[in-house]
Amino acid sequence: MMSAKAVLFFVLTVFVPCCCGNNLTYLSNFYCKTPQKLSMYSWYGSVRLYHFRVPEDSVLVCWHLTVTRGSGSSCGNHNISIYIRSGAPPVINPIDTAFPNETAFLLAYNLTASISSGQNTTIFNVSNPEPGDWFIAAHLPKDNGKIEQKGFSSMCSYFFQPQMFVRRVIDMPILESKAPLLQTVSSPEKPAFLKFFVPDYSTHLIFHVWGCSTEGVEGADCPLIITVGSTSLQPFSVRTVNCTGMTSCAVRLLTPPWETWIRITVESIYVNLTTTFSVSANLTVGCKPKSVGLIGDFLAKLNTNSNCVSGANNSAVVGNTTMSGNTSLMLEPFGNECLRTYSVFKEELDVVSVQFSVIGGPNLIVLTQAPTLIPLDLTSFADTGGTLNLHLKLNQTNMTNGNVSVVACLAAKSPFLALNTTQSCRTAFSQGYSLNLNVTSPKAALRLPFPEAAMWYLTLQVLCPDNASDCANVSSTVMTSVYLSACIDECGTYGECRLLRSYSYLYASCVCKAGWSGWGCTDGSTAQTYARQLVAALLLTLSNLSFIPPIIVALHRCYFAEASVYLFTMFFSTFYHACDQPGVTVMCIMDYDTLQYCDFLGSLTSIWVTILCMSRFKDIYKYTLFMLGALIIAMSMQLDRRGMWNMLGPILFALLVMVLAWVYRGVKRRQCYPTTWKRWVFFLIPGIAIAIIGLCVYVFTETDENYFYTHSIWHIMVASSVVFLLPPREYQKEPWGCSRKFCGYQICKNEKEELYTVT
Repeated sequence: MMSAKAVLFFVLTVFVPCCCGNNLTYLSNFYCKTPQKLSMYSWYGSVRLYHFRVPEDSVLVCWHLTVTRGSGSSCGNHNISIYIRSGAPPVINPIDTAFPNETAFLLAYNLTASISSGQNTTIFNVSNPEPGDWFIAAHLPKDNGKIEQKGFSSMCSYFFQPQMFVRRVIDMPILESKAPLLQTVSSPEKPAFLKFFVPDYSTHLIFHVWGCSTEGVEGADCPLIITVGSTSLQPFSVRTVNCTGMTSCAVRLLTPPWETWIRITVESIYVNLTTTFSVSANLTVGCKPKSVGLIGDFLAKLNTNSNCVSGANNSAVVGNTTMSGNTSLMLEPFGNECLRTYSVFKEELDVVSVQFSVIGGPNLIVLTQAPTLIPLDLTSFADTGGTLNLHLKLNQTNMTNGNVSVVACLAAKSPFLALNTTQSCRTAFSQGYSLNLNVTSPKAALRLPFPEAAMWYLTLQVLCPDNASDCANVSSTVMTSVYLSACIDECGTYGECRLLRSYSYLYASCVCKAGWSGWGCTDGSTAQTYARQLVAALLLTLSNLSFIPPIIVALHRCYFAEASVYLFTMFFSTFYHACDQPGVTVMCIMDYDTLQYCDFLGSLTSIWVTILCMSRFKDIYKYTLFMLGALIIAMSMQLDRRGMWNMLGPILFALLVMVLAWVYRGVKRRQCYPTTWKRWVFFLIPGIAIAIIGLCVYVFTETDENYFYTHSIWHIMVASSVVFLLPPREYQKEPWGCSRKFCGYQICKNEKEELYTVT
């Protein structure tokens, strides 16, 4: 529900004329997300991600970022890291780890919100925002590695809530090519807005402003500032030209974004003065591909290249012509000499998993006369949560000059058609990524985490940096592989790729282990060595052998049920920790979840039966409580294995039963129970002290770094306390519960007595 402060802010944004341009109608929209609890950062899953949709023709976006801190002594002053990105989730690196090789990225725009009281609000404005998907992420500082036991720690809660206010124009003028428009602008706070649609295969776009006339100012100078494009908080997202002092000016765009609207914003340097001007656009569409027809070529290519078409001899009838599916029918895909295009087949394999197959590929013929263009459709909202992978391999070439190379450029929104070996692949409003192939380096790869939701274009061409005449007849065959995967190389040996969800949006990230870190778990600066992993595995597993003495003592004192529980606990704790290792020293004899459940169940049941055994009930009552308690513990472990009361409840109840039993015996016998001081000094007090020390180690000292030896100490302490706490055997029972002589088929004295009773 919207807070009072948010309502007030909303009213102000609606009625205060912050951007009321002339003859334009402005409307406001409000969007809000539910507050979420922030977490200390350890991997991308610790980040709280929010998705917003900025409407078309929005001219101002105001984010209202609220951080609320809980009360308590454990609540400190923290700096909340907030990231904002357009088109895809933000790529972040808060702990300064190394990215995998061949990975290209632009870190998201970030800001810091410091909270020292109950609530802190940060307001962030974006003028002329990019329409479409925007993402906001937030997290607390780096995790300190402390293992907090659920219910035993008093962690402070921090909540983050973003709210978005949008001011949009519903009647924005549309500028058409070679059709001038007369516009007015009165002040920097009341700009003029226009938009222009750019079709596919546009090569040049020029916006021209002239005929400026300002009331009360002599001369024909244009006191205007022209901004072309929309703000995405990334470099090169807009192009700005200051026309002050000029009678006319122009903004030139080489290969503007295709199939999209471009925003033109004109501002005046004068306050309270109206300037009239004319604006026009000149668009050049110079590289259209060759038409492939309405149906025939499409069906032929689909039949021969689609993986979704089953069977080897499928056929399609086009007009009066039958095309067999086993025939390689490839019509010439190239158009005029300025551009060569290939069609691409997009196959969705799974969640955040897409395969791009070039029709007629994967081997592409790359020449020198014109660039080869491959469009990659990543406009879907679901395609931004993974990693875009590009692999190129030079298969065949007739290059004789060692300086000759194949240059590739991958860019979003618009292709880079003017390829050369000295410039970057930056297009009009986006940063491209370049690759080079030659005879000495025939392979190249590129990985883009969280690619922007847009149409991407891969451009390839053979270039000669020294003498262009040397490349006149040079051609190369390049094998291309383009696909979208959830994570980079499935996070490698020391990582696990996990699918995350924020509301209905799905994205993926790597969670690393064994000290490895980074976006793809390839940063080994803090990695554990194999020797350390082996030591940790051996300590956590072999420390469970400390349950052997309690098992022997229990058998010697005729506590067979207790001994079986200790054996169960030792077995499953050993193999659970063998399967729970973070590195390569892992051995799982069954499903991990089953091992974990049995370990938790056995540990708590061991404590339960030990305390009830100390109560010295009659067998019929003791075993009834054993069975009833085991069933209740099994249920509680299924509900929540790490819940504090799920563990403390049975233990406290068993202690209460034991205390009542001891008090009853003490009152009945009129003396303290247990009766001997030796039992207290040499067994009970040491056993209780060891159990308390082990519990303190388990609850208060465990961290990610010392887990393998602190948890091993917990195993040893708990097992050792059982040796001291188990009561002595009944006087009428012999050690091991067996008689010293055999009598027929009966070995145990109890069985012999039962036989006499029956006869």
